[in-house]
Amino acid sequence: MESSDGSNENTQPIQLPLQSADPFSITPLKISLSRKSPKSPISPKSPRSPRSSKSPMSPESPRVQGKHKGSPLKNDRRSHSPRDGRPKKGGAGGKGTWGGLLDVDDNSTLDPDDPNYDSSKELNEDSNIKQDSFDFALYKKKATTLIQEYFSTGDVSSAADELRELAMPNYSYYFVKKLVSMAMDRPDNEKEMAAVLLSALYSDIIEPQQLYKGFRKLLESADDLIVDTPDTVDVLSLFVARAVVDDILPPSFLTKQMAYLPKDSKGFEVLKKAEKGYLGTPHHAEVIERRWASKNKSVENVKDKINNLLEEYITSGDRAEAFRCMKDLKVPFFHHEIVKRVLVMAIEKLQTEDLLFDLLKEVYEEGLINASQVSKGFERMIDSIEDLTLDVPNARGKLQHLIAKAASEGWLCASSLKSLSVGPKSQSLDESVARAFKAKAHSIIQEYFLSGDISEVISCLETDKSTYSSQLNAIFIKKLITLAMDRKNREKEMASVLLSSLCFPAEDIVSGFSMLIEAAEDTALDNPVVVEDLALFLARAVVDEALAPQHLDEVETRFMGSDPIGTKVLQMARSLLKARLSGERILRCWGGWGNNSPRWAVEDVKDKITRLLEEYESGGGAREARRCIKELGMPFFHHEVVKKALIIVIEKRSERMWVLLRECLESCLITPNQMIKGFGRVGECIDDLALDVPDAEKQFLNCIERAKAAGWLDSSFSYRKSAGMNDASEDATQT
Repeated sequence: MESSDGSNENTQPIQLPLQSADPFSITPLKISLSRKSPKSPISPKSPRSPRSSKSPMSPESPRVQGKHKGSPLKNDRRSHSPRDGRPKKGGAGGKGTWGGLLDVDDNSTLDPDDPNYDSSKELNEDSNIKQDSFDFALYKKKATTLIQEYFSTGDVSSAADELRELAMPNYSYYFVKKLVSMAMDRPDNEKEMAAVLLSALYSDIIEPQQLYKGFRKLLESADDLIVDTPDTVDVLSLFVARAVVDDILPPSFLTKQMAYLPKDSKGFEVLKKAEKGYLGTPHHAEVIERRWASKNKSVENVKDKINNLLEEYITSGDRAEAFRCMKDLKVPFFHHEIVKRVLVMAIEKLQTEDLLFDLLKEVYEEGLINASQVSKGFERMIDSIEDLTLDVPNARGKLQHLIAKAASEGWLCASSLKSLSVGPKSQSLDESVARAFKAKAHSIIQEYFLSGDISEVISCLETDKSTYSSQLNAIFIKKLITLAMDRKNREKEMASVLLSSLCFPAEDIVSGFSMLIEAAEDTALDNPVVVEDLALFLARAVVDEALAPQHLDEVETRFMGSDPIGTKVLQMARSLLKARLSGERILRCWGGWGNNSPRWAVEDVKDKITRLLEEYESGGGAREARRCIKELGMPFFHHEVVKKALIIVIEKRSERMWVLLRECLESCLITPNQMIKGFGRVGECIDDLALDVPDAEKQFLNCIERAKAAGWLDSSFSYRKSAGMNDASEDATQT
């Protein structure tokens, strides 16, 4: 087994020094010795005796110069003390063992004096995982108990203190998920409690990232939640929408999570419903906030509380109490009303300006009212400054001063506001002029209700044309409808007819209705059905084409959806316009002129239009034709007049019919919108018309060019492109 020159491979490792710089350099020796015991199989190439004189374990070997002798089996890595089961020599397993090198037992320790000691690895990774699991399990148990106690007591501050004492902010997402999931199975009042608690804990106790993660976890588990809560999609979507309204979730949360979730998952359905069913609807903030709230938390009630707390603050000067009352309102999305009321009071009562502005500045700096709500409050004040000017003549100048003051103090971005300088006309309207015009308008309207002479009204108003005409038109409209609402249906019908006959600019009519809605709360004291009346007047103005449907959105922006009566008026007006046969129904809302107007069916109206045009073509007068068109009482159907007149022009090359169309347009009997719609209707039936008139399309194209040159049609009009649109418009009108 041993060569004369000592070059045998089995003996070379034995001649290594006892102390090696690398402890693993002796590993081959340990493996060889522990496995070459007398009981081990002997290699056929090298038969040897277990006790060879030059055995690696003989006393002559440098590796066995210690006191341990005998068989290597006694010194292998299994050779532990029978008394304590521990390796010999303080953690090492003795010579020829793996003891101190690769020991991974949990009880093993690292020697800080070892040159390879690494303090960052002192804590075992498995131990960390076990500890984290224990902490999370403990947090889950305490969070569940905390939520149950909160539902029993409703004490927000106590819940916040207990959650803060847990001191585990990294697990806050679980609290969010657990709170919402538990509330989903509970009554509406406890759902409201959960939403209020989330809003109260946001940022102070629960970090935004944790709340974001909590809602994400809820969406991911929606498929599981629906097993126990069948209405999970509806309830959870409302929680998501409420979080967006309460400014604790960003609106972008919905789009980002939609891209992340599978489209066939319940979580995706939740986001779609939150976006389309709640956040995408008009006045969604008020609707969402009131979904679970108690009945005594109406918008009117909140506005009363805001007025009361500001009045009390002006009297006492107790800023802390004002802060507490604002927090107790729990309507963060409605804080713009506080800003607006502060501005109104500061303008009306100049001596309170400093006191109120100090309060507003401090609530902004404390984060109770955010920058968005502050800007919205100033925007609403700018929108309603005209009405306030009637009572406070220099209100515009005072508001400009307040805006500049807030901007200089750093809590308002003035550049983000719309311009307060609407124009010299608005700025120069004097109170005396407004009062004088109101008195004259009252007299004109009273006389009109007696005589019914529209031309006399127009003549009287012409004498007052001035730089204030836009303002005065709005005031006249407000006065007309206000007086009509106190009278019978006859006067209401007369007011609607007069409104469509005056041909005021749409912007002036929008301003008039905005003023009516702003004053609706006072009007309701004398007229309990003011909502129904205003909705009918507004819908009638759309049917009569004094306003376009999109102007309803403009009316809404004037009061930012914060006025509850205005909200109801617009909702009812839109419902009336969407109903089947809305045009005819709304047109007869007051029973017709003097309750004696005939109620025509659409087919009857078409026959009457055909007969009156044929009579005019045969030599009748244009004035008589216009009177007949007007007596039809269906201005929303005047596009049929345009269509049939154009067909006669194409079939008979009638110049008289062209003259009639021009006079109807110039007298506002036919509006530009009805003219466009009529041309589009002809374009739809041009193929049928070409069967009788081969060059019908060529003539129609000439009519379009002629109408564009005369200013009847926009230069971009194209009958082929607008056919579908006009077809849809006709269907909507007839249904």
